Amino acid sequence: MAQLLNKAICVYCGANAGASPRFAEEARALAAALVERNLSLVYGGGNVGLMGIIADEVLRLGGEVTGVIPTALVEREVGHTGLTRQFIVKDMHERKAMMAQLADGFIAMPGGLGTLEELFEVLTWAQLGIHSKPIGLLNVDGYYDSLVAFVRHATEQGLVRPQHAQLMMVENEPQALLNRF
Repeated sequence: MAQLLNKAICVYCGANAGASPRFAEEARALAAALVERNLSLVYGGGNVGLMGIIADEVLRLGGEVTGVIPTALVEREVGHTGLTRQFIVKDMHERKAMMAQLADGFIAMPGGLGTLEELFEVLTWAQLGIHSKPIGLLNVDGYYDSLVAFVRHATEQGLVRPQHAQLMMVENEPQALLNRF
């Protein structure tokens, strides 16, 4: 097995490819940016959707990929079988905890409810001081514009502190986001 890289970025993204072809394009661009910076990928371990696209591209470019997937998803045959490392865990809680432990930073690409849940969990952990790792939102084609506006609204309403809203860095391009990390 190849020696693992020193730093890893956890990427949360969809188990579907989504409606816009730009989502897949930016998944590949993020993969290239990670490999170029000698960063390994930590992700949910699937071989479908944007998850499969980014993992395949990191591997194709010679990078390292660590997947963390619950047994139930492996049994549904959505687990990627060609990764550098694959951890099979008991459930989603164990998955998220292990992904967070393995990562030096977090990026949410376009995704569904699971992506949002994972993003807000690591934001909450940062807010509580559980970690101080960078957290970014890759806002491909304005996918997260409404979410960014909602967080701004929650801040204006006094329910999210400005310093906590700023924990979520937002950029439209992978290189720009990684530069902020």
